[in-house]
Amino acid sequence: MVILLNAILSQIRRIADYQFGLGVGKILFPDNVKIELSKQGRPRRIYLNNKLIATIRARDGYIALTLDGARILLQSNLVEKNIVTISEDAVPFVKNGRNVFAKFVEHASGELKAGEEVIIVNKRKELIAVGRAILNGEEMLSLKSGLAIKIRRGVED
Repeated sequence: MVILLNAILSQIRRIADYQFGLGVGKILFPDNVKIELSKQGRPRRIYLNNKLIATIRARDGYIALTLDGARILLQSNLVEKNIVTISEDAVPFVKNGRNVFAKFVEHASGELKAGEEVIIVNKRKELIAVGRAILNGEEMLSLKSGLAIKIRRGVED
């Protein structure tokens, strides 16, 4: 069983490295994480210190971060591509789980692609929310209207 869990942990780390950048897997998922498996034996939820930090999406196998998982990545300073800064006008709404519109995006990486996991912060790099990009980074900055990020959870949600 230990061999199987080590293989699953290694797999999850490789997914994180692919999705967020090399080295992120070991930081986000240290050796003491607990992995909850589905009935089919696939990884579904990952816990660190009894806090849910990420789930594995069934439809595509990618990692969906929780707020606790996003905090770990923000502290690591390794995931600049997946961090989007929004204007102070939008912060109170996004904290409560409202979606981010393009006109409120102040910074997004040109490498960010639509559909990727996003960590939303304010100008002081404080965590505001986590979600999924609807537009790519360049579109978020160039468009003046339209949905940019679908929020999954805000810090006050």
